[in-house]
Amino acid sequence: MTVFIVGLILFFGVHLVPMTPLKPALQKAIGANPYKGLFALLSVIGLGVTIWGFSMLRSGPGAFPVYWPPDWTRPVSTVLILAGFISLGAFHGKGYLKLWLRHPMSIGIALWSLGHLLSNGRQTAVILFACFLAYALLDILIGLAKGKIPTHDPEIKGDIVAVIVGIVAFLFFAWLHQYMVGIPLFL
Repeated sequence: MTVFIVGLILFFGVHLVPMTPLKPALQKAIGANPYKGLFALLSVIGLGVTIWGFSMLRSGPGAFPVYWPPDWTRPVSTVLILAGFISLGAFHGKGYLKLWLRHPMSIGIALWSLGHLLSNGRQTAVILFACFLAYALLDILIGLAKGKIPTHDPEIKGDIVAVIVGIVAFLFFAWLHQYMVGIPLFL
């Protein structure tokens, strides 16, 4: 459990820095590009350690159920996760979805994590996805408090691309899911 928790602390600790006055101070001290590189490096290391710790706990003490999800949660989870991928697809575009959602990346992460929380009650999964959900909601709240909203002239092609990218990414990760975590999503 220690490796898993250290990974989570490193990953989310790095991601909390931009929400604080520490980011501009670090950028001033080491430069914008070195900051970005350090942020990316520590994020990848934190994610890798989290995944390593998570995989070590798959059948160990972290595998015990905190709750037993009912059968109806699987299709609801699928819809939430698909909507999350479409929201993530809207992040880089300049469509109506991005304007409407305001924080499409954080909303996508929140939907993805909520979908996983609905359908997986194992202790490590609950910890992992609750952390992602809490981070996404915090990012949305801070973004709203700072008045961060996208400003662009929306084009419908941005929404079409977001939906296509979201569906393709969803199908790819749904297929890959059985190899990453051993749980097939499409029987």
